[in-house]
Amino acid sequence: MILAINTSTPQFGLALLDEEGTILSEYFMFQEKGHFGNLLPALHFMLSSLNMDIQKIRAIVAATGPGSFTGLRVGLSTAKGLCHALEIPVIGVSSLKALASQLSQSDLPIVPILYSRKNEFFTACFIRDHGTELVRTMKDQALKIDDLASVFTEPCYFIGTDFPNQSKVLKRNLGPVAHLANAVNWNLRPSSVGALGLIRYHSRKFDDPLALEPVYLRPPDIRPNPFPATAQNP
Repeated sequence: MILAINTSTPQFGLALLDEEGTILSEYFMFQEKGHFGNLLPALHFMLSSLNMDIQKIRAIVAATGPGSFTGLRVGLSTAKGLCHALEIPVIGVSSLKALASQLSQSDLPIVPILYSRKNEFFTACFIRDHGTELVRTMKDQALKIDDLASVFTEPCYFIGTDFPNQSKVLKRNLGPVAHLANAVNWNLRPSSVGALGLIRYHSRKFDDPLALEPVYLRPPDIRPNPFPATAQNP
């Protein structure tokens, strides 16, 4: 059994999959802020519901981004801590590739999008080679929304994490070039992260826990403290 963790998007969650890829349990919810304290209680609930011990987990797969800066740090730290305690391998998976994988069939290029800040999208591009294998054709990038039309000039399928708002932005900026995946396929599922990680698990392609880091496409937003500490008299 493997555990998959996604904290790179507001729709965060966990999934437990057996070694054939069957989803045994999945915890998936939207919570904009303050959700990270729910990870370990959710894992405990999932294992208890399955009447399984945590020692049954053979590897942990974590979404590495791009995405939420704080979320990525917490998710990877949780994954590494559990791997160390259980003495099992860790596998990092691209958040954008996992999102693209949720379109199982497409004759068009697949473009996953994640909201960044500063009026940007994190994005990449993939194709289905011979209709099955997902092949990357564009590296992860942070693009201004106004630049989308100059990058994506041919019809593509888009899939993201906020259908009501992102679909409007895509249609407004790209017009007929933007083919939208069905809304039910949107939002990154932890089971999708797990499915990609399972491929590497069977190939024994594990990551070095010390070298595995979040994928940041731009520096984090660090704002000055509005209440700076003042020196105290001795």
